[in-house]
Amino acid sequence: MAEEESMELISFGIVASAGQARSMAMDAIAKAREGDIAGARALLEESRKVGIEAHDEQTKLLSREANGEHVPVDVLLVHSQDHLMTSMLCQDLAEEMINLYERTAR
Repeated sequence: MAEEESMELISFGIVASAGQARSMAMDAIAKAREGDIAGARALLEESRKVGIEAHDEQTKLLSREANGEHVPVDVLLVHSQDHLMTSMLCQDLAEEMINLYERTAR
């Protein structure tokens, strides 16, 4: 039971951090659209820092599995991985969009 609770906490932690990172990346795009390129870049950098928290939790799970400790996979864990990957993609696209907004503002 303790392992299940631990996995739930890890999954919820990944969802929370990844969700926050995604929201910050979207806010960075909005800042760039408004012409605040420096603000957009700063917000995207903060998004990446928050995203690292989620990625670190994922890495812990991968390390456990690599060390022979089976990590049970349930819907919540899969959901958390979806959030993490979506936030990482959003950050990459936000960076490209910020660059485009900067280029078109010249």
